[in-house]
Amino acid sequence: MASLAPASFGAALAAAHDAAGAQHYPQGTLYVVATPIGNLADITLRALHVLQLVDAIACEDTRHTQTLLRAYGIDRPGSRLLAVHQHNEAEAAQAVVARLAQGERIAYVSDAGTPGVSDPGARLAAAVRAAGQRVLPLPGASAVTTLVGAAGLVADGGDGNASSAFVFAGFLPSKAGERDTAVQALLQEPRAVVLLEAPHRIEALARALAALGERRVTVGRELTKQFEEIATVAASALPAWFSADRDRTRGEFALALHPVAVSGDDGAEGERVLRLLLAELPVKTAVKLAAEISGAPRNTLYETALRIRNGAGDEKEEEEES
Repeated sequence: MASLAPASFGAALAAAHDAAGAQHYPQGTLYVVATPIGNLADITLRALHVLQLVDAIACEDTRHTQTLLRAYGIDRPGSRLLAVHQHNEAEAAQAVVARLAQGERIAYVSDAGTPGVSDPGARLAAAVRAAGQRVLPLPGASAVTTLVGAAGLVADGGDGNASSAFVFAGFLPSKAGERDTAVQALLQEPRAVVLLEAPHRIEALARALAALGERRVTVGRELTKQFEEIATVAASALPAWFSADRDRTRGEFALALHPVAVSGDDGAEGERVLRLLLAELPVKTAVKLAAEISGAPRNTLYETALRIRNGAGDEKEEEEES
């Protein structure tokens, strides 16, 4: 993460107080705070205010978080930082719950991005909610949505609209056999799929994804950082793309598999599934499920559903008149 002098954020801290200070921040609440994935300037004003306000900050790595806070000019003693990571999250969550019960405000941050998205935080939030205490999310940076926003996930051969549906698969298994099995499952998934990967496994993942053939993959490397790179290539070309420049294997990665092109057969299958669902379900629910099952465009299915329903209504009126 880029290093900036604390003075660089002096104006931001003042703006955070002015913009967010008058809002209500209830006691006995866990504040789940998203932090930048690379560029320190991607912090929100509300996050800066809350990180100064809370009684303690639970974090994936106390040293990393202390460095982050100092970069913003926020001085919190080490005693106010609580280690909550993947190896102790279940036990540490109970300590957080106990402190919330005493009326403390506690923030939780992972090393980068939004907690609970392939980072610790989900078990903590679940434990707090199970105890009847409040979890208040502060949205912000996420590698997932950052890549989706830049990838241009359009289903070629469909209705030409950008796909609103994607599947977040996170990190695939590290063992070769399990990873290959997961990739084979992706062959059956027509929607866009977002993956994350570490630099030491990216080439192995590229070789596994090559089995997807001509399906397009957008690679986001070092998103928001100085050497950010975003490129779209065919899955079969991924290994060659990485080997062409060794710098391409450095950094953190997010990858988006583009949605499968929709053919006429998919449209016919979508209508068949839709007709079956419409017999039992409301239009919106039937359309949603038919799109997920068949991969056909939702807009097209919705228009088809209206045509089917209107046609059924006309037939019913004719029967009543006769």
